[in-house]
Amino acid sequence: MNRLAYAVLGIFLLAGAQSARAQQINPREPPPPPPAAPADASAPATPAASSSAPAAHADAKPQPIDPTIPPPPPPEDSALETPAAPTGPVFDPLHAQRSLDVGRFYLNKGSYDAAIDRFIEASNYQPSLAAPWKMLGETYEKKHEYMKAVDAYNKYLNLLPRAPDAAKIKKAISDLAEKSAQESPKKAER
Repeated sequence: MNRLAYAVLGIFLLAGAQSARAQQINPREPPPPPPAAPADASAPATPAASSSAPAAHADAKPQPIDPTIPPPPPPEDSALETPAAPTGPVFDPLHAQRSLDVGRFYLNKGSYDAAIDRFIEASNYQPSLAAPWKMLGETYEKKHEYMKAVDAYNKYLNLLPRAPDAAKIKKAISDLAEKSAQESPKKAER
């Protein structure tokens, strides 16, 4: 292309940019008033009725929003578009390890309830991880909730049957079952 063609193209681009700026809406200026309602019977009589009806013409100006009229309810199909929250455990090894570390901190500190919450959270983030169940058993044991400790240790052994400390855990399970049997009559007397 030659220089003349570039000059003409530049003029058209500048003219288009100026007209685009002229079409922009200034947010500080109020919108123009709505057009007067036609006198024929097919036109709606109230502005509220016209806002709920779709525009008949593509070039019709939009009506201003009346703050006293509540917005229409969302369509029923919109509920189907939002994804549902996952119902089962979410696999997240990083958060599982962090929850396990924080749970160990709480266990060493003596905050058993906080430690239990974190160990359960770790087992939800990574259900195949056996360590939270062992730590949960230790925490319940220190809290003197022996049956819960037995359940946690059993889950630990189900996940890791060839654990290096399996014999120790099995002995702890039998000891805790005895303690639980001894304490249940005491609780019944209270």
